[in-house]
Amino acid sequence: MPLQIYNTLTRSKQAFVPTTPGYVGIYVCGPTVYAEPHLGHARGPIVYDVLRRWLRHQGYRVRFVSNITDVGHLTDDADAGEDKIQRRARVERLEPMEVAEKYMWSYFDEMQALNVLRPDIAPRAAGHIPEQIELIQALLERGHAYVSNGSVYFRVKSWPSFGKLSNRDIEEQEAGARVEVREEKEDPRDFALWKRAEPGHIMRWNSPWGVGFPGWHIECSAMSLKYLGDGFDIHAGGVDLQFPHHEAEIAQAEAAGRTFARYWMHHYHVLLNGQKMAKSTGNFVTLAELRARYEPMYVRFYLLNSHYRSVLDFTDEGLEAAKNGYLRLLNAYREVRRLLPAAPPGVHPGLESALDRLEAEFTEALNDDLNTPQAIAAFFGFVTELNKALLERPGRDSLARAEQAFAVLGEGVLGLFPPRVLEQQVGGALLQGLVQLLLEVREEARRSRNFAQADHIRARLAELGVVVEDTREGPKWKVV
Repeated sequence: MPLQIYNTLTRSKQAFVPTTPGYVGIYVCGPTVYAEPHLGHARGPIVYDVLRRWLRHQGYRVRFVSNITDVGHLTDDADAGEDKIQRRARVERLEPMEVAEKYMWSYFDEMQALNVLRPDIAPRAAGHIPEQIELIQALLERGHAYVSNGSVYFRVKSWPSFGKLSNRDIEEQEAGARVEVREEKEDPRDFALWKRAEPGHIMRWNSPWGVGFPGWHIECSAMSLKYLGDGFDIHAGGVDLQFPHHEAEIAQAEAAGRTFARYWMHHYHVLLNGQKMAKSTGNFVTLAELRARYEPMYVRFYLLNSHYRSVLDFTDEGLEAAKNGYLRLLNAYREVRRLLPAAPPGVHPGLESALDRLEAEFTEALNDDLNTPQAIAAFFGFVTELNKALLERPGRDSLARAEQAFAVLGEGVLGLFPPRVLEQQVGGALLQGLVQLLLEVREEARRSRNFAQADHIRARLAELGVVVEDTREGPKWKVV
Protein backbone atom coordinates (compact mmCIF):
# COMPACT_ATOMS: atom_id res chain seq x y z
CA MET A 1 0.00 0.00 0.00
CA PRO A 2 1.40 3.43 -0.89
CA LEU A 3 1.60 6.20 1.69
CA GLN A 4 -1.87 7.37 2.71
CA ILE A 5 -2.20 10.82 4.28
CA TYR A 6 -5.29 12.19 6.00
CA ASN A 7 -5.83 15.39 4.01
CA THR A 8 -7.66 17.99 6.08
CA LEU A 9 -8.69 19.72 2.87
CA THR A 10 -10.73 16.73 1.69
CA ARG A 11 -11.37 15.26 5.17
CA SER A 12 -10.26 11.83 3.98
CA LYS A 13 -7.23 9.62 3.64
CA GLN A 14 -5.64 9.92 0.22
CA ALA A 15 -2.80 8.15 -1.53
CA PHE A 16 0.15 10.52 -1.60
CA VAL A 17 1.27 11.38 -5.12
CA PRO A 18 3.86 14.18 -5.35
CA THR A 19 3.57 16.97 -7.88
CA THR A 20 7.01 16.15 -9.26
CA PRO A 21 7.92 12.42 -9.36
CA GLY A 22 10.68 11.61 -6.90
CA TYR A 23 10.57 15.01 -5.18
CA VAL A 24 8.52 16.19 -2.18
CA GLY A 25 8.12 19.75 -0.90
CA ILE A 26 6.93 20.19 2.69
CA TYR A 27 6.10 23.41 4.52
CA VAL A 28 5.54 23.35 8.29
CA CYS A 29 4.38 26.35 10.29
CA GLY A 30 7.15 27.00 12.78
CA PRO A 31 7.25 28.84 16.11
CA THR A 32 6.70 32.46 17.03
CA VAL A 33 9.96 32.97 18.90
CA TYR A 34 9.18 35.07 21.96
CA ALA A 35 9.55 32.59 24.86
CA GLU A 36 11.11 29.26 25.80
CA PRO A 37 9.64 26.31 23.83
CA HIS A 38 7.37 23.96 25.75
CA LEU A 39 6.32 20.34 25.28
CA GLY A 40 3.41 21.34 23.04
CA HIS A 41 5.89 22.85 20.59
CA ALA A 42 7.68 19.51 20.22
CA ARG A 43 4.85 17.35 18.90
CA GLY A 44 4.59 18.85 15.43
CA PRO A 45 8.34 18.99 14.72
CA ILE A 46 8.77 15.36 15.84
CA VAL A 47 5.79 14.10 13.81
CA TYR A 48 6.82 15.88 10.62
CA ASP A 49 10.44 14.89 11.21
CA VAL A 50 9.30 11.25 11.00
CA LEU A 51 7.30 12.08 7.84
CA ARG A 52 10.39 13.61 6.26
CA ARG A 53 12.59 10.67 7.30
CA TRP A 54 10.03 8.14 6.00
CA LEU A 55 9.75 9.84 2.63
CA ARG A 56 13.54 9.87 2.30
CA HIS A 57 13.64 6.20 3.31
CA GLN A 58 11.25 5.54 0.43
CA GLY A 59 13.66 7.19 -1.98
CA TYR A 60 12.21 10.70 -2.32
CA ARG A 61 14.25 13.88 -2.37
CA VAL A 62 12.64 16.13 0.22
CA ARG A 63 12.85 19.89 0.66
CA PHE A 64 11.64 20.66 4.16
CA VAL A 65 10.80 24.30 4.92
CA SER A 66 9.73 25.51 8.36
CA ASN A 67 9.40 29.21 9.07
CA ILE A 68 10.33 31.37 12.03
CA THR A 69 7.77 34.05 12.90
CA ASP A 70 9.66 37.07 14.20
CA VAL A 71 7.15 39.83 13.39
CA GLY A 72 3.42 40.31 12.88
CA HIS A 73 1.96 37.74 15.30
CA LEU A 74 -0.26 39.85 17.54
CA THR A 75 -1.41 38.90 21.01
CA ASP A 76 -4.99 38.04 19.99
CA ASP A 77 -3.77 35.83 17.08
CA ALA A 78 -5.67 38.11 14.69
CA ASP A 79 -5.56 41.85 13.97
CA ALA A 80 -5.58 43.39 17.43
CA GLY A 81 -3.25 43.59 20.37
CA GLU A 82 0.50 44.02 20.53
CA ASP A 83 3.17 42.17 18.58
CA LYS A 84 4.20 39.25 20.80
CA ILE A 85 7.92 39.77 20.20
CA GLN A 86 7.77 43.52 20.74
CA ARG A 87 5.91 43.00 24.03
CA ARG A 88 8.54 40.51 25.18
CA ALA A 89 11.29 42.91 24.14
CA ARG A 90 9.81 45.56 26.40
CA VAL A 91 9.66 43.15 29.34
CA GLU A 92 13.24 41.93 28.87
CA ARG A 93 14.55 45.37 27.84
CA LEU A 94 15.96 44.03 24.61
CA GLU A 95 15.68 44.86 20.95
CA PRO A 96 12.93 42.80 19.26
CA MET A 97 15.46 41.05 17.05
CA GLU A 98 17.49 40.16 20.16
CA VAL A 99 14.38 38.45 21.52
CA ALA A 100 13.86 36.62 18.23
CA GLU A 101 17.49 35.47 18.10
CA LYS A 102 17.49 34.35 21.73
CA TYR A 103 14.38 32.20 21.52
CA MET A 104 14.96 30.98 17.97
CA TRP A 105 18.27 29.39 19.00
CA SER A 106 16.70 28.09 22.20
CA TYR A 107 14.05 26.40 20.05
CA PHE A 108 16.65 24.88 17.70
CA ASP A 109 18.73 23.65 20.65
CA GLU A 110 15.72 21.83 22.10
CA MET A 111 14.85 20.34 18.71
CA GLN A 112 18.41 19.09 18.34
CA ALA A 113 18.20 17.44 21.78
CA LEU A 114 15.03 15.69 20.55
CA ASN A 115 16.89 14.47 17.44
CA VAL A 116 14.75 16.57 15.09
CA LEU A 117 16.57 17.25 11.83
CA ARG A 118 17.10 20.91 10.99
CA PRO A 119 14.88 22.31 8.21
CA ASP A 120 16.49 22.58 4.80
CA ILE A 121 15.29 26.19 4.85
CA ALA A 122 14.12 28.10 7.94
CA PRO A 123 12.93 31.45 6.51
CA ARG A 124 12.19 34.34 8.85
CA ALA A 125 9.24 36.63 8.30
CA ALA A 126 11.28 39.79 8.89
CA GLY A 127 13.71 38.71 6.16
CA HIS A 128 10.97 38.36 3.53
CA ILE A 129 9.17 41.70 3.63
CA PRO A 130 9.61 42.33 -0.15
CA GLU A 131 7.99 38.98 -1.03
CA GLN A 132 5.06 39.72 1.26
CA ILE A 133 4.58 43.21 -0.21
CA GLU A 134 4.65 41.73 -3.73
CA LEU A 135 1.92 39.22 -2.85
CA ILE A 136 -0.21 41.96 -1.26
CA GLN A 137 0.13 44.10 -4.39
CA ALA A 138 -1.12 41.18 -6.52
CA LEU A 139 -4.18 40.88 -4.27
CA LEU A 140 -4.87 44.62 -4.54
CA GLU A 141 -4.60 44.51 -8.34
CA ARG A 142 -7.12 41.64 -8.48
CA GLY A 143 -9.62 43.38 -6.20
CA HIS A 144 -9.24 40.94 -3.31
CA ALA A 145 -7.68 43.50 -0.97
CA TYR A 146 -8.11 47.18 -0.13
CA VAL A 147 -6.17 49.93 1.60
CA SER A 148 -7.74 51.59 4.62
CA ASN A 149 -6.05 54.21 6.79
CA GLY A 150 -2.54 52.94 5.95
CA SER A 151 -3.38 49.27 6.49
CA VAL A 152 -4.26 46.66 3.87
CA TYR A 153 -7.02 44.07 4.41
CA PHE A 154 -8.06 40.95 2.54
CA ARG A 155 -11.64 41.24 1.27
CA VAL A 156 -13.09 37.93 2.47
CA LYS A 157 -16.42 38.29 0.65
CA SER A 158 -14.50 38.44 -2.66
CA TRP A 159 -13.33 34.89 -2.16
CA PRO A 160 -16.34 32.53 -1.74
CA SER A 161 -14.17 29.46 -1.04
CA PHE A 162 -12.80 31.02 2.15
CA GLY A 163 -13.52 28.44 4.85
CA LYS A 164 -13.04 25.32 2.73
CA LEU A 165 -10.17 23.96 4.84
CA SER A 166 -11.94 24.31 8.18
CA ASN A 167 -15.35 23.56 6.62
CA ARG A 168 -16.79 26.88 7.76
CA ASP A 169 -19.46 28.87 5.96
CA ILE A 170 -18.26 32.47 5.93
CA GLU A 171 -21.83 33.73 5.74
CA GLU A 172 -22.50 32.18 9.13
CA GLN A 173 -19.51 33.76 10.87
CA GLU A 174 -20.76 36.37 13.29
CA ALA A 175 -19.27 39.83 13.24
CA GLY A 176 -16.46 40.08 15.75
CA ALA A 177 -16.65 36.42 16.79
CA ARG A 178 -13.04 35.72 15.79
CA VAL A 179 -11.53 39.14 15.15
CA GLU A 180 -12.07 42.54 16.63
CA VAL A 181 -14.51 44.71 14.66
CA ARG A 182 -12.53 47.69 13.37
CA GLU A 183 -14.13 50.71 11.76
CA GLU A 184 -11.49 50.77 9.04
CA LYS A 185 -12.58 47.33 7.79
CA GLU A 186 -15.27 46.91 5.16
CA ASP A 187 -16.31 43.67 6.84
CA PRO A 188 -15.40 42.38 10.32
CA ARG A 189 -14.34 39.07 8.75
CA ASP A 190 -11.60 40.76 6.72
CA PHE A 191 -8.06 40.21 7.98
CA ALA A 192 -4.91 42.30 7.83
CA LEU A 193 -2.29 41.80 5.16
CA TRP A 194 -0.33 44.88 6.20
CA LYS A 195 -0.73 46.91 9.38
CA ARG A 196 -0.09 50.58 9.83
CA ALA A 197 2.59 51.10 12.50
CA GLU A 198 1.18 53.12 15.37
CA PRO A 199 3.45 55.61 17.18
CA GLY A 200 5.82 53.69 19.41
CA HIS A 201 5.69 50.51 17.32
CA ILE A 202 9.38 49.87 16.74
CA MET A 203 9.06 46.96 14.30
CA ARG A 204 8.30 48.88 11.11
CA TRP A 205 9.15 48.88 7.41
CA ASN A 206 8.44 51.17 4.46
CA SER A 207 5.77 50.01 2.03
CA PRO A 208 3.69 51.48 -0.83
CA TRP A 209 0.96 52.14 1.78
CA GLY A 210 3.13 53.79 4.42
CA VAL A 211 5.26 52.65 7.33
CA GLY A 212 4.02 49.43 8.89
CA PHE A 213 4.54 45.70 9.30
CA PRO A 214 3.07 42.54 7.73
CA GLY A 215 0.05 40.70 9.06
CA TRP A 216 0.65 37.29 10.58
CA HIS A 217 -0.89 35.17 7.79
CA ILE A 218 0.82 36.64 4.75
CA GLU A 219 4.33 35.44 5.66
CA CYS A 220 3.58 31.73 5.21
CA SER A 221 1.87 32.19 1.86
CA ALA A 222 4.79 34.24 0.55
CA MET A 223 7.60 32.07 1.91
CA SER A 224 6.12 28.66 1.08
CA LEU A 225 5.52 29.71 -2.53
CA LYS A 226 8.98 31.24 -2.79
CA TYR A 227 10.83 28.11 -1.69
CA LEU A 228 8.50 25.30 -2.79
CA GLY A 229 6.69 26.74 -5.81
CA ASP A 230 3.08 26.57 -6.96
CA GLY A 231 1.14 23.42 -6.13
CA PHE A 232 3.67 22.18 -3.59
CA ASP A 233 2.94 18.89 -1.90
CA ILE A 234 2.36 19.11 1.86
CA HIS A 235 1.52 21.92 4.27
CA ALA A 236 1.47 20.97 7.94
CA GLY A 237 0.89 22.53 11.35
CA GLY A 238 -1.12 22.45 14.54
CA VAL A 239 -4.89 21.99 14.41
CA ASP A 240 -5.30 25.36 16.15
CA LEU A 241 -3.80 27.03 13.06
CA GLN A 242 -6.43 25.57 10.76
CA PHE A 243 -8.58 28.66 11.26
CA PRO A 244 -7.88 31.44 10.64
CA HIS A 245 -4.18 31.10 9.82
CA HIS A 246 -4.17 28.29 7.29
CA GLU A 247 -7.50 29.35 5.86
CA ALA A 248 -6.05 32.80 5.26
CA GLU A 249 -2.90 31.34 3.69
CA ILE A 250 -4.96 29.48 1.09
CA ALA A 251 -7.15 32.47 0.30
CA GLN A 252 -4.20 34.85 -0.07
CA ALA A 253 -2.29 32.53 -2.40
CA GLU A 254 -5.18 31.41 -4.58
CA ALA A 255 -6.78 34.85 -4.83
CA ALA A 256 -3.41 36.13 -6.09
CA GLY A 257 -3.58 33.57 -8.90
CA ARG A 258 -1.23 31.00 -7.38
CA THR A 259 -1.79 27.27 -6.84
CA PHE A 260 -1.29 26.37 -3.19
CA ALA A 261 -0.63 23.22 -1.13
CA ARG A 262 -2.31 19.96 -2.18
CA TYR A 263 -2.19 17.97 1.09
CA TRP A 264 -2.84 19.47 4.52
CA MET A 265 -1.78 17.70 7.71
CA HIS A 266 -2.72 18.86 11.22
CA HIS A 267 -1.46 17.49 14.52
CA TYR A 268 -3.56 17.78 17.67
CA HIS A 269 -2.78 19.36 21.01
CA VAL A 270 -0.72 18.18 23.94
CA LEU A 271 -2.76 18.86 27.08
CA LEU A 272 -1.59 19.57 30.60
CA ASN A 273 -4.15 19.31 33.40
CA GLY A 274 -6.78 18.73 30.72
CA GLN A 275 -6.07 22.05 28.99
CA LYS A 276 -4.08 22.91 25.86
CA MET A 277 -0.48 23.86 26.58
CA ALA A 278 -0.06 27.55 25.79
CA LYS A 279 2.44 30.24 26.66
CA SER A 280 -0.37 32.79 26.84
CA THR A 281 -2.11 30.97 29.71
CA GLY A 282 0.96 29.73 31.57
CA ASN A 283 -0.30 26.14 31.30
CA PHE A 284 2.85 24.44 30.04
CA VAL A 285 6.05 22.62 30.93
CA THR A 286 9.15 23.77 29.07
CA LEU A 287 11.36 21.40 27.15
CA ALA A 288 14.33 22.62 29.18
CA GLU A 289 12.54 21.61 32.40
CA LEU A 290 11.84 18.15 30.99
CA ARG A 291 15.41 17.79 29.73
CA ALA A 292 16.71 18.45 33.24
CA ARG A 293 14.72 15.43 34.48
CA TYR A 294 14.61 13.07 31.51
CA GLU A 295 16.66 11.95 28.56
CA PRO A 296 15.07 13.80 25.59
CA MET A 297 14.64 10.51 23.70
CA TYR A 298 12.10 9.46 26.35
CA VAL A 299 10.08 12.54 25.42
CA ARG A 300 10.34 11.82 21.70
CA PHE A 301 9.29 8.21 22.29
CA TYR A 302 6.40 9.39 24.49
CA LEU A 303 5.05 11.72 21.80
CA LEU A 304 5.39 9.14 19.02
CA ASN A 305 3.43 6.60 21.07
CA SER A 306 0.24 8.53 20.29
CA HIS A 307 -1.11 9.13 16.80
CA TYR A 308 -0.58 12.70 15.70
CA ARG A 309 -4.30 13.21 15.07
CA SER A 310 -5.23 12.29 18.65
CA VAL A 311 -5.19 14.60 21.66
CA LEU A 312 -2.44 13.67 24.14
CA ASP A 313 -2.81 14.48 27.85
CA PHE A 314 0.67 14.71 29.36
CA THR A 315 1.34 13.00 32.69
CA ASP A 316 4.52 12.16 34.58
CA GLU A 317 3.27 8.57 34.84
CA GLY A 318 2.92 8.36 31.08
CA LEU A 319 6.43 9.67 30.57
CA GLU A 320 7.82 7.15 33.09
CA ALA A 321 6.07 4.35 31.21
CA ALA A 322 7.53 5.65 27.95
CA LYS A 323 10.99 5.67 29.53
CA ASN A 324 10.67 2.00 30.49
CA GLY A 325 9.43 1.03 27.04
CA TYR A 326 12.18 2.99 25.33
CA LEU A 327 14.89 1.38 27.45
CA ARG A 328 13.58 -2.07 26.56
CA LEU A 329 14.13 -1.30 22.86
CA LEU A 330 17.45 0.47 23.47
CA ASN A 331 18.86 -2.39 25.56
CA ALA A 332 17.86 -4.91 22.89
CA TYR A 333 19.67 -2.82 20.28
CA ARG A 334 22.77 -2.59 22.48
CA GLU A 335 22.72 -6.34 23.08
CA VAL A 336 22.65 -7.03 19.35
CA ARG A 337 25.63 -4.71 18.87
CA ARG A 338 27.50 -6.39 21.73
CA LEU A 339 27.01 -9.92 20.39
CA LEU A 340 27.56 -9.19 16.70
CA PRO A 341 31.42 -9.03 16.52
CA ALA A 342 31.93 -12.49 18.01
CA ALA A 343 28.92 -14.21 16.43
CA PRO A 344 29.66 -17.15 14.09
CA PRO A 345 28.49 -16.99 10.45
CA GLY A 346 24.96 -18.11 9.65
CA VAL A 347 21.29 -17.24 9.92
CA HIS A 348 18.63 -17.95 12.51
CA PRO A 349 15.29 -18.92 10.87
CA GLY A 350 13.17 -17.63 13.77
CA LEU A 351 14.97 -14.27 13.83
CA GLU A 352 14.75 -13.96 10.05
CA SER A 353 10.97 -14.50 10.21
CA ALA A 354 10.67 -11.91 12.99
CA LEU A 355 12.62 -9.41 10.89
CA ASP A 356 10.36 -10.04 7.89
CA ARG A 357 7.30 -9.34 10.06
CA LEU A 358 8.87 -6.20 11.54
CA GLU A 359 9.63 -4.72 8.13
CA ALA A 360 6.16 -5.52 6.78
CA GLU A 361 4.25 -4.28 9.86
CA PHE A 362 6.42 -1.17 10.20
CA THR A 363 5.87 -0.23 6.56
CA GLU A 364 2.14 -0.84 6.77
CA ALA A 365 1.87 1.31 9.91
CA LEU A 366 3.72 4.35 8.59
CA ASN A 367 2.01 4.17 5.21
CA ASP A 368 -1.31 4.33 7.08
CA ASP A 369 -1.28 8.06 7.81
CA LEU A 370 2.01 7.92 9.73
CA ASN A 371 0.75 5.56 12.44
CA THR A 372 3.80 5.76 14.69
CA PRO A 373 2.18 3.92 17.66
CA GLN A 374 1.66 0.87 15.44
CA ALA A 375 5.21 1.14 14.08
CA ILE A 376 6.53 1.14 17.65
CA ALA A 377 4.27 -1.79 18.52
CA ALA A 378 5.86 -3.69 15.63
CA PHE A 379 9.26 -3.07 17.21
CA PHE A 380 8.08 -4.38 20.58
CA GLY A 381 6.77 -7.53 18.94
CA PHE A 382 10.09 -7.95 17.19
CA VAL A 383 12.11 -7.49 20.40
CA THR A 384 10.11 -10.26 22.09
CA GLU A 385 11.13 -12.66 19.32
CA LEU A 386 14.67 -11.25 19.26
CA ASN A 387 15.22 -11.97 22.95
CA LYS A 388 14.12 -15.57 22.43
CA ALA A 389 16.50 -15.93 19.51
CA LEU A 390 19.43 -14.44 21.45
CA LEU A 391 19.23 -17.34 23.91
CA GLU A 392 20.08 -19.64 20.99
CA ARG A 393 23.17 -17.66 19.88
CA PRO A 394 21.98 -16.64 16.38
CA GLY A 395 24.43 -16.37 13.51
CA ARG A 396 26.18 -13.20 12.41
CA ASP A 397 24.07 -12.73 9.27
CA SER A 398 20.81 -12.55 11.21
CA LEU A 399 22.33 -10.37 13.93
CA ALA A 400 23.68 -7.97 11.30
CA ARG A 401 20.23 -7.72 9.75
CA ALA A 402 18.71 -7.05 13.20
CA GLU A 403 21.25 -4.30 13.82
CA GLN A 404 20.36 -2.80 10.44
CA ALA A 405 16.65 -2.83 11.32
CA PHE A 406 17.32 -0.86 14.51
CA ALA A 407 19.62 1.55 12.66
CA VAL A 408 17.47 2.13 9.57
CA LEU A 409 13.94 1.92 10.98
CA GLY A 410 14.46 2.74 14.66
CA GLU A 411 16.92 5.59 14.18
CA GLY A 412 16.80 6.46 10.49
CA VAL A 413 13.00 6.73 10.38
CA LEU A 414 11.72 7.10 13.96
CA GLY A 415 14.82 8.98 15.12
CA LEU A 416 14.96 7.12 18.45
CA PHE A 417 18.57 5.97 18.74
CA PRO A 418 21.04 8.78 18.00
CA PRO A 419 24.72 7.87 18.48
CA ARG A 420 25.04 9.91 21.69
CA VAL A 421 22.41 7.66 23.34
CA LEU A 422 23.35 4.38 21.71
CA GLU A 423 27.04 4.62 22.49
CA GLN A 424 27.00 6.29 25.89
CA GLN A 425 28.00 4.27 28.90
CA VAL A 426 24.87 4.03 31.04
CA GLY A 427 25.51 6.01 34.20
CA GLY A 428 29.19 6.53 33.41
CA ALA A 429 32.29 4.72 34.62
CA LEU A 430 31.45 4.99 38.31
CA LEU A 431 28.10 3.21 37.95
CA GLN A 432 29.65 0.60 35.67
CA GLY A 433 32.34 -0.14 38.23
CA LEU A 434 30.02 -0.26 41.24
CA VAL A 435 27.55 -2.61 39.59
CA GLN A 436 30.36 -4.85 38.42
CA LEU A 437 31.77 -4.94 41.97
CA LEU A 438 28.39 -5.94 43.38
CA LEU A 439 28.01 -8.66 40.77
CA GLU A 440 31.41 -10.05 41.72
CA VAL A 441 30.36 -10.12 45.40
CA ARG A 442 27.11 -11.81 44.37
CA GLU A 443 28.97 -14.45 42.33
CA GLU A 444 31.23 -15.18 45.29
CA ALA A 445 28.12 -15.61 47.49
CA ARG A 446 26.63 -18.03 44.94
CA ARG A 447 29.84 -20.07 44.84
CA SER A 448 29.74 -20.21 48.65
CA ARG A 449 26.09 -21.32 48.42
CA ASN A 450 25.05 -18.19 50.31
CA PHE A 451 21.97 -17.83 48.12
CA ALA A 452 20.19 -15.52 50.57
CA GLN A 453 22.90 -12.88 50.20
CA ALA A 454 23.04 -13.35 46.41
CA ASP A 455 19.27 -12.89 46.15
CA HIS A 456 19.42 -9.85 48.43
CA ILE A 457 22.01 -8.14 46.19
CA ARG A 458 19.95 -8.88 43.10
CA ALA A 459 16.75 -7.58 44.76
CA ARG A 460 18.40 -4.35 45.95
CA LEU A 461 19.80 -3.70 42.49
CA ALA A 462 16.34 -4.25 41.01
CA GLU A 463 14.90 -1.66 43.41
CA LEU A 464 17.46 0.79 42.04
CA GLY A 465 16.45 0.05 38.45
CA VAL A 466 19.30 -2.36 37.63
CA VAL A 467 18.05 -5.72 36.34
CA VAL A 468 20.45 -8.68 36.58
CA GLU A 469 20.08 -11.65 34.24
CA ASP A 470 22.01 -14.87 34.81
CA THR A 471 23.18 -16.39 31.53
CA ARG A 472 25.52 -19.19 30.47
CA GLU A 473 28.14 -16.54 29.86
CA GLY A 474 27.77 -15.04 33.34
CA PRO A 475 25.58 -12.31 34.84
CA LYS A 476 24.47 -9.37 32.66
CA TRP A 477 22.78 -6.20 33.80
CA LYS A 478 20.83 -3.32 32.35
CA VAL A 479 19.12 -0.18 33.58
CA VAL A 480 15.34 -0.08 33.19
